[in-house]
Amino acid sequence: MRQGEVAPQGKWEGVLSGVKAPEAIILPRPAKRFASTSDRLDALAPGHPMQDWLRFMSHLTRAQHAAATMAASLAALNQTAIEQAVEARMPPLSADGHRRDPAWRDGLMALLDSIDNAPAPPQALAVIADLRATDTGTIERLADAFLHGHFGASQAGAALYIAAALQVYFTRMAASLSVSSLRLLEQRGLCPCCGSTPSAGFVTASGPTPGARYLYCSLCSTSWNHVRAVCITCSSSRSIALEGIEGDSGTVKAETCNDCHTYAKVIYQKQDTKADPFADDLATLGLDVLVGQAGWLRHAPNPLLLAG
Repeated sequence: MRQGEVAPQGKWEGVLSGVKAPEAIILPRPAKRFASTSDRLDALAPGHPMQDWLRFMSHLTRAQHAAATMAASLAALNQTAIEQAVEARMPPLSADGHRRDPAWRDGLMALLDSIDNAPAPPQALAVIADLRATDTGTIERLADAFLHGHFGASQAGAALYIAAALQVYFTRMAASLSVSSLRLLEQRGLCPCCGSTPSAGFVTASGPTPGARYLYCSLCSTSWNHVRAVCITCSSSRSIALEGIEGDSGTVKAETCNDCHTYAKVIYQKQDTKADPFADDLATLGLDVLVGQAGWLRHAPNPLLLAG
């Protein structure tokens, strides 16, 4: 690992010298989001030290795609409540306060159906069978426990599928919002739609604003612009550095902060135009281990890593 590589200090301050300012918020596209991640995991798996796990995660995200495109329609959102939340600088789909449409459980069942039709370890199939036999009240309590971070180790197997189904649900809900009605939160490291933490940051190499950093929500898949070389945990820029694994492609690095001793993943599209903010995070668990051993704590866990 290279220690102490200094991060670039560029900022986006609006339109300067004809450069277009990045879009503040980009809503997810459910029909593409999970399929793209699955395709990327399939591409990363061959020869990877975690090859079997990445292939299983590809099956899971492919099942999420099936659920996102086949699940029942969701009830319309309360526009007045959305406007009030946005005006108060609160996330309109607050993960720990949003009243879920019961249809999210249809998405869970569609997801489990898809995994049943794909290769999966016996342990995974056993958990799926248990979930199918679980009553509605317990399923909802498991969802609440996951969203509040209160599930125990004995529930980790079920939590993986609950988390995957909730990602599908919140991604579909976020996609139904109007981006023009949304505002960034005062805590810029949190999702403006659901208030969740990001899985990773993604620095663009194409489009109207190459070089902009977007954070990708770990729950609803919304992305939002965040200035570079600024800690997403404490907003400090005094002791930011990039850490990477010696000899790799440089596609994924850890942006560390010595003020709060946290780090966040940054994925550079310039190094690999096919990089995916969700798949490449899952595939670089080794970087998390090395940075953690060096003394930094991850800004927030990836829900599928946490549950799995």
